[in-house]
Amino acid sequence: MPSPTAPPIAAAAIRPDADRPRRTRRGSTLALLLLGVAVVLLVVVALSIAIGSRGIPLGTVFDAFRHFDPENTDHVIVRSVRMPRTIVGLLVGIALGLAGALMQGVTRNPLADPGILGVNGGAALFVVIGIYFFGLTSLKSYVWLAFLGAAVAAVAVYLLGSLGREGATPVKLALAGAALTAMFGSLTTAMLIGDVQTFDQFRFWQVGSLSNRDYAIAAQVAPFILVGIPLALITGRVLNALSLGDDVARSLGQRVGMARAFTALTVVLLCGAATAAAGPIGFIGLTIPHIARLITGPDYRWILPYSMLLGPILLLGADVVGRVIAQPTELQVGITTAVIGAPFFIALVRRRKLAEL
Repeated sequence: MPSPTAPPIAAAAIRPDADRPRRTRRGSTLALLLLGVAVVLLVVVALSIAIGSRGIPLGTVFDAFRHFDPENTDHVIVRSVRMPRTIVGLLVGIALGLAGALMQGVTRNPLADPGILGVNGGAALFVVIGIYFFGLTSLKSYVWLAFLGAAVAAVAVYLLGSLGREGATPVKLALAGAALTAMFGSLTTAMLIGDVQTFDQFRFWQVGSLSNRDYAIAAQVAPFILVGIPLALITGRVLNALSLGDDVARSLGQRVGMARAFTALTVVLLCGAATAAAGPIGFIGLTIPHIARLITGPDYRWILPYSMLLGPILLLGADVVGRVIAQPTELQVGITTAVIGAPFFIALVRRRKLAEL
């Protein structure tokens, strides 16, 4: 005679198999949607190469790759200006999309972005130090200073947030990031208001831009981003566990402190390289994870690859819009992403009231 507890046990034993077809169908659907997003990204990349402040026929764009003529000005523009700009935008968009998802996951804060861990503030401070004390003026020198500043800021935030018996909690990390961001901002402002030449040099980098980015800058930051991408994609299960709370994560066998340190290191690689290449660009890291979450739900194993593809779609799309609406000049992409991203993020907040992490 079956015991009274038999039905629940049997149901629990049967439920995984019963749910498997539904999970398989959902996984197949998300994989197909991810493939569709990849196709959209390819279209946006093509638009970024084809469209600019100077009108170039589409056939000439194709000829620039198939039969390059160094005497043809349009060919030179496509190969020497638009291609490296698109490559840098692709790398920066991927890095910011992934970094935003990692930050929101590890801090369990839906408003987390590169600013909350002090990355932008640290990068800006080190660039200003380079201009003010050493007279540096080239974008190539800013790359390494910004990357170093971002790394130092992230490490400082993590160490400060780790003080105390309970270690690095999401609230302490957010508070440490806000405090150090304020300090970095004060030091940066103190140097800028004391030297007009430093301010003139710095303001072009601070806006956030993809213009004048060449293959050398792409080559400088690409290794860090290419290393950071696989590191980010393998953290999906860890972020899923952390999203349940530290105690539950520990009961599932996760080493919470080690997981947070690993994720923070990945954020430094991605976000530091992106900020170094294009300056502080807002709303990509903040908005993209929420868009991905609308499609996938709370599973970070899917949020991360979607964020990786959606980030460059938004960034390159905003860059194309900035080139078109202000002809014959252009708007910097940092301004365009703010104009596009702010109302879009408000709409997300009003519709979803921000997804709980």
